Amino acid sequence: MERSEAEWREILSPEEFYVLRQAGTERPHTGKYVNETRTGTYSCRACGAELFSSETKFDAMCGWPAFFAPLAEDRVRYIRDTSLGMERVEVRCTACDSHLGHVFYGEGFNTPTDARYCINSVCLTFEE
Repeated sequence: MERSEAEWREILSPEEFYVLRQAGTERPHTGKYVNETRTGTYSCRACGAELFSSETKFDAMCGWPAFFAPLAEDRVRYIRDTSLGMERVEVRCTACDSHLGHVFYGEGFNTPTDARYCINSVCLTFEE
C-alpha cells in the first residue's frame, strides 16, 4: 500500500503519523491498549491489516501492549535498528510499512516464544 506523506497526514492524527510513519514512540503507560484484557484482534491503525491476537498478549509491565507472537509471520517485517546506540529489531506492518514498535528476545518471560513484541497502542485498533 503506497500513499504519499500528504495522504498519510490526512488519514492519521498527528500522533499516529509521528509513530506510524516517522517511527516515533508514544509515552509509556499512556496507550489505550496497555491494560486491555478483552478477547479480540489487534489491527494496524493505518491500513487495517490484522496483526496480533489477544491470545498472545501478556502483561510485560513495560508500559506498552506486549505480545509474544504476531498472527502470522507474514503480517510483520523486521528491520535492524541501531538508532539509540543499541541493537534492536523494529517491527513494521507488512501491508503498509508502518512502524509498530520493536521486538525483544531472551528477556525470560514465561511465554511460548520468549519474545516481547512491544507495540505502540496508537498503531493499533482493537475489535472484540
